[in-house]
Amino acid sequence: MGVSRPKRNFEREFKLQVIRQLLSGEKRLSHLCREHQLSATLVRRWKEQYEQQGEAAWPEFGNLVVAPDAEQRIRELEAALGRAHLENELLKRALKQAEKGGSLPRRNGG
Repeated sequence: MGVSRPKRNFEREFKLQVIRQLLSGEKRLSHLCREHQLSATLVRRWKEQYEQQGEAAWPEFGNLVVAPDAEQRIRELEAALGRAHLENELLKRALKQAEKGGSLPRRNGG
């Protein structure tokens, strides 16, 4: 029976570095495993993920890994935030104009 190690978490950039070295032929699988104390199975899994997803493999937001379907939701929320920011700026300007004693633009027929 082997000695079990505590589970380690690897940063996205580290995984990319290892896989790039492997795919470029800069280092062999056995060398990378020895150098970083990684199992060959783990490195092969990373390689498979990289081959399927390319540079989009292991997306991260800080230490939080973001699921691919969540990325669309994030884009939608960022767009909504941008619109809300523009509305706030418009309302601030209108309020300043009103405080100066100016009138708000009138609509025709109103």
